[in-house]
Amino acid sequence: MTTEGVVHVVDDDAAVRNSLRFLLRAAGLEAATYASAPELLSLARDLKPGCIVTDVRMPEMNGIELVRRLKEMDVRHPIIVMTGHADVPLAIEAIRAGVIDFIEKPFDDEAFLASVRAAMTQHASAAAEDAETVEIRRRLESLSQREGEVLEGLVAGKANKVIAYDLGISPRTVEVYRANVMTKMQARSLSELVRMRLLTGG
Repeated sequence: MTTEGVVHVVDDDAAVRNSLRFLLRAAGLEAATYASAPELLSLARDLKPGCIVTDVRMPEMNGIELVRRLKEMDVRHPIIVMTGHADVPLAIEAIRAGVIDFIEKPFDDEAFLASVRAAMTQHASAAAEDAETVEIRRRLESLSQREGEVLEGLVAGKANKVIAYDLGISPRTVEVYRANVMTKMQARSLSELVRMRLLTGG
């Protein structure tokens, strides 16, 4: 088994669940199966990282409604939708609901696995970006008010002299604050500093 995450499979057909579990495990992927959308939703807050693969037409709650509910709960796992009744309106509805791929049954095993691996990679990348953003926000909070003002000037593309004039301090003092900002933010260059600030919504 790999440790890249879990593929959460939702399908009311036991034969399909078992088949997909076998396929995924044979490919070295960990799989968890659910017989209905409500079953997955009841565990949604504690889902292990990975991706979700759901059928569309199921009793109790269909796959599109499941996708919407997961979004409302801020469950960020990438979602792949399967259907044996594919049509253009349904595909559009699924994509608008936030799925990253749409697979029509019966599908080729390799195409299915490629879609799952792409989803797993996306989830891992998103998790890494989230962790980076949290760390950058922590560094931003360590800046003094004046250092924060100098940072905003730098991000706006202003020269040291302009920042100094705006803040009513000397260019030399701006240089000192700028050096402090670079150190506290752990930025190796101005471009990296700007990227960090923009990553946090600046």
